Amino acid sequence: MKKRGRIVSFLLLLVLLGSLIGSTTNSILKDVNLGLDLQGGFEVLYQVEPLKDGQKITEDVVNDTQRALRNRVDVLGVSEPSIQIESGNRIRVQLAGVADQESARKLLSTQANLTFRDANDNLLLDGTDLKQGKAKANFGETGNPVVTLEMKDPDKFGEITSRVAQMAPDNVMVIWLDFEEGKDSFREEAKKEKPKFISAPYVKQTINSSNVEISGSFTTDETKNLAGILNAGALPVHLKEVYSTSVGAQFGEQALDKTIFAGIVGISLIFIFMLFYYRLPGFVAVLTLSVYIYLILLVFTLINGVLTLPGIAALMLGVGMAVDANILTYERIREELRVGKSVKTAFHAGSKSSFTAILDANITTLLAAVVLFIFGTSSVKGFATMLIISIAVSFLTAVWGSRLLLGLLVNSGMLDGKTGLFGISRKRVHAPEEEVDTLDLTTKFDRFDFVHARKRFYAISIILIVAGVVALGIFKLNLGIDFSSGTRVEILSDKSLTTEEVSKSLEGIGHSTDDIVISGDKKEIGVARFKTEFKQEEVNKIKADLKSKYGHEPNVSTVSDTVGKELVRNAFKALLYAALGIVVYVALRFEWRMGVSAIVGLLHDAFFMVAVFSLSRLEVDITFIAAVLTIVGYSINDTIVTFDRIRENLNRVGHVDNADHLADIVNKSLRQTLGRSVNTVLTVVIVVVALIFLGAESIRPFSIALLIGLFAGTYSSIYISAQIWYDLKVKEMKKAGKLKVTKDKKQWGSDEPVV
Repeated sequence: MKKRGRIVSFLLLLVLLGSLIGSTTNSILKDVNLGLDLQGGFEVLYQVEPLKDGQKITEDVVNDTQRALRNRVDVLGVSEPSIQIESGNRIRVQLAGVADQESARKLLSTQANLTFRDANDNLLLDGTDLKQGKAKANFGETGNPVVTLEMKDPDKFGEITSRVAQMAPDNVMVIWLDFEEGKDSFREEAKKEKPKFISAPYVKQTINSSNVEISGSFTTDETKNLAGILNAGALPVHLKEVYSTSVGAQFGEQALDKTIFAGIVGISLIFIFMLFYYRLPGFVAVLTLSVYIYLILLVFTLINGVLTLPGIAALMLGVGMAVDANILTYERIREELRVGKSVKTAFHAGSKSSFTAILDANITTLLAAVVLFIFGTSSVKGFATMLIISIAVSFLTAVWGSRLLLGLLVNSGMLDGKTGLFGISRKRVHAPEEEVDTLDLTTKFDRFDFVHARKRFYAISIILIVAGVVALGIFKLNLGIDFSSGTRVEILSDKSLTTEEVSKSLEGIGHSTDDIVISGDKKEIGVARFKTEFKQEEVNKIKADLKSKYGHEPNVSTVSDTVGKELVRNAFKALLYAALGIVVYVALRFEWRMGVSAIVGLLHDAFFMVAVFSLSRLEVDITFIAAVLTIVGYSINDTIVTFDRIRENLNRVGHVDNADHLADIVNKSLRQTLGRSVNTVLTVVIVVVALIFLGAESIRPFSIALLIGLFAGTYSSIYISAQIWYDLKVKEMKKAGKLKVTKDKKQWGSDEPVV
């Protein structure tokens, strides 16, 4: 009865989870807020500057400016706008899904200071003379779109119009929006085909009325926007664009479709691998990973998060990393089964022994994600947010969920003696009376002597590092505009492009450059970089010109020199703080020698990523830093699993007699964890390769950086970090002689042995 009850419980949980996911997934997906890189839109970072001499920019002024910007965004009717105040008197505005980006940017940045002036540019009336909130879009007597206003004091307006009427033939009342003293002039603007002033009606008689009508060459939408911006109020400051990026709707749609397809392929291959290699536990892992993806999306919508391209990449990477916890547990269970323990005993022992490694690995990856969130820009913050949620949810599903589901089957007794369901053939299982310890189990890697070959790998790494330093000195890094400042234009065409064609097109619109790269599956994307920072008017013009030629609105990003330098500083800070946090945690959790060894491995991995990017001339942008920090977290994850096994095996033997004895323990520990390392790397590599070949072009350099880092991280955890620790420990042994290994129960609950 007990056996049947647990199986029924397992099946009921499957039905409940399947019903829940199946019935609510569509509604959750509809509520996901897509970032501007997935649906088009633009992002602008404004520096708040004084409007008048002597004006001080205080916290209240910045808050008032944010409110004014939000009121203007409401005029546009944009859903889910993001307007955030940042340090240094800056405001970041993100508007996704805006159809007319040019009008929206103009609406945001204009001061909205309405003035009435005479032909000699003397001020007659301004916005303070108008009744607040009374501006309306309307139609004139001839049916033309106009804006109607209400004056506070009709008598004052009558007096002003009387004065202007007497100034014939210059009896015009010029209506300006954002008139600039000493720069703008009615007489100069009147000569132009498209003057800057709104209108200049002639005044022939005194007008004693509170109602004012502004007419001009308006469209209906323009009168609505003008009325809305006048009602929203003038900005109390001057806003200077220091960073901007705009994404065409077609780019966003294409990126979303390609990256989701890459995700489906990558995650499906992981599911197939888990089922094939781990059999029944693999099936449980597939179930919990499905729940993991569902919970990630649920939590993300509940916190009103904005899903970006890097965010999707983080979700996919999260699946690869979440499966690591399952692999760690399942490998431990398989080891316990091989030494002759029952399925129940093996399940409980394997789950217990793998927990500390899973916990330590998740905490160190979490450290890197938090640093990314603190120092990253908006898209990187989206990646970090998704990574943080992924770590928390994966711990819940992979540790608690997997053990609950697999525990129901194990404790039912249905699996007793059936090691084949765990991917272990009977001939590999030792009888209990043989009293074989897990430390004595044979592995596929027993022929490898890692420790005694360490100097060879030290030499290989040193040669590669020297070559990398030389390459960096010669080629430098191909810095993107995030770090070098300037402008980046990404062109999408319906046909294949060539460098010559793009160069000719840009030269024809007055923006020539030699820095052009053609990419895309069909060579349909052209990327041009300029060393100068384009102003808003230049961005609008180049977008209009290229859209008329290629049929798609291009992506245009600009980064000022100030912001570029800040991004460089923040990138170094992020790497430094992440490294320090990890080395301190590892030193406390294990010992200082392991902390030092781990950090050397991390520096080794980061440098290799930088060196390969230098040689390959791939663009280094802010997402590259995200990739480096992700690999820092992943690499330390791998290193911690190795150190955890070394620590466990040291505790098991109780003492270390000499250097050869220590080498034997280190070698056995590496062989025991190498299978797990290979499987974990394989699952993450599957995802990354899918992103490289099937995902969006914009995250391809990010994915390549991850792939390089994955291989470098696996290599360093085995051949660098573990070997440096061995050398440090041997030096200690030369001073202290034989080492006794004891458990030192720390107050904060660590169970690590102290050597």
